[in-house]
Amino acid sequence: MRSLPLTDPGTPPLTGPVAYLLWQARRQWGILTVAVLLGTLMFSCQAALPFLTGHAIDSGLTHGFGRDLWWSAAGLLGLGLVSAAASALGHRYDVENWLRASFAASQLVGRRVSHSGHTITATLPTGEVVSAVANDALRIGEIFHTAARFIGSIAAYGIAAFVMLRTSVSLGLIVLLGLPTVAVCVALLVKPLQRRQAAQREASGRLTTLGSDTVSGLRILRGIGGEGVFTARYRAQSQLVRHKGEAVAVTQSWLDALQVLLPGVFVTVLIWYGAHLAVAGEITPGQLVQAYGFAAFLSWPVQQMTYTVQSATRAHIGAGKVLGVLRVVPATGARPGTADAPPAGSPLVDETSGARVTPGLVSALVCMDPDASAAVATRMARFDDDAEAATPVRLGGVLLADLDKQIVRERIVLAEATPQLFSGTLAAELDVHGPGDAERLLRAIELADARDVLDSVPDGLAGELPEKGRSLSGGQRQRVALARALLLDPEILLLVEPTSAVDAHTEARIAARLADERRGRATLVVTASPLVLDHVDEVQLLVDGRVVTRGTHAELLARRDGHGEAYRRVVERHLDDETPPTGTPRVPEDPIADEAFDTLLESRSGSTETRGGRP
Repeated sequence: MRSLPLTDPGTPPLTGPVAYLLWQARRQWGILTVAVLLGTLMFSCQAALPFLTGHAIDSGLTHGFGRDLWWSAAGLLGLGLVSAAASALGHRYDVENWLRASFAASQLVGRRVSHSGHTITATLPTGEVVSAVANDALRIGEIFHTAARFIGSIAAYGIAAFVMLRTSVSLGLIVLLGLPTVAVCVALLVKPLQRRQAAQREASGRLTTLGSDTVSGLRILRGIGGEGVFTARYRAQSQLVRHKGEAVAVTQSWLDALQVLLPGVFVTVLIWYGAHLAVAGEITPGQLVQAYGFAAFLSWPVQQMTYTVQSATRAHIGAGKVLGVLRVVPATGARPGTADAPPAGSPLVDETSGARVTPGLVSALVCMDPDASAAVATRMARFDDDAEAATPVRLGGVLLADLDKQIVRERIVLAEATPQLFSGTLAAELDVHGPGDAERLLRAIELADARDVLDSVPDGLAGELPEKGRSLSGGQRQRVALARALLLDPEILLLVEPTSAVDAHTEARIAARLADERRGRATLVVTASPLVLDHVDEVQLLVDGRVVTRGTHAELLARRDGHGEAYRRVVERHLDDETPPTGTPRVPEDPIADEAFDTLLESRSGSTETRGGRP
């Protein structure tokens, strides 16, 4: 079996579920063709068994235990062995077809989610995205698992009908007309089944969304007494999913009943008529056995057809849901880049505010409103092409929106104030581009003053972090994110409040190490902390969305004009907010309290994450 996941899942058409499924079939046509051939061989062997059995009976009745009987017996043994081998090998290819189609759908959804930015959550509920991977991708793979055997059974049905026509035209016609009649009866249930499955899938997606939203805000819900309200909503939605599932089960039960009833009626009619022909002497006893054997065999195509109808219905619905995710337009990079990349060492300029990241300088952006300065830094990293069209940012005179997205991500890295950490080892969390040597990782940890994180995680760099880094305090998570950004070593580094969750002594150490490390490379720090501002090369003061002055921290403090007064107000307010009264002990960092506070912030303003270094 080829390695999974796939190196490249491809670029599917987004016109509709049928086009998507056909595209996926072409993507794996090789193994699909082998599976079809093996399925055809298996069912053909099974279709030939009644013919040889009837021939053996007639030979035995006519010639006794002669050569013909022994040859027929040997033929039956050979068909059995070939059928068993084809079935075993075919099952392997059926499973590979299933897994390749499922993995391709999962990878396509994952790629779109990772590339879409915030538009994925603005367009679709979380539950829809989760269900697209957890359920719909598997349903898509299921049709490729059943397709080979279905096609093989239809080919074998043609063989059986041909043999029956040569034996008796009337019996052959019954065989030829019987299966299409069964197919028509089964097809009558396809539309109701598809409609009810779609309704059940919609309700299930809403239930998943409600569950994920409830779990993510569970601490806040408990704090405000809202847990009972959300529990009642989840219970009501769960009952709706159950009712929808029962509606699907009713239609499914009729389909399963017809799968047993119709072949039974078909066999009864065929054997009754064949017995009359045998009594009349128009067919031999062996041919009567052949007729029964073929009739019994044809229940296999009926079962395969029924199962394929169910799989195709679910695959159609699943493909539609996957396409719903794939149609989300990414916040950035939806259009290919049209401009050549500017040379290394080009300045990054936000034209609306006048903020500038100068090559070779460690700069700071200061504002009375920290959200305003953070918004400028976010714009300078390009995360929403449409929203930022009115506030252009240029790198070396070239609009960021005109550059290839990958170039922007490689050259500009933004680390936000509330970083997103993922589950995995500490080493993998730090080095997003792959396993790095321990020396580089330890140096980045030292620069971010995160040695305590290394000591607190069992097994150090090889230790596992839970989802969102819940075992760490807010300050520890912030320092891990800072170390991660420094490891990327980008041409331009944008840091938003990188020391807002640490104490003054730690902040002073980080500020000094950060300035020394990034000296000579373009860096912008959004902060109002004097401990950080004292180490940067240039401070830019943002007032009412515009940079009104520049200078060193000491120069701006010494100025006696309006700009100097505005700067002192920002810095002094920061000191008032951050400095505890004399003698007040500092409260140790509490991971649980930090997590609750972070969740509260996210519920008010939307989640934020460390950006850059990833597609």
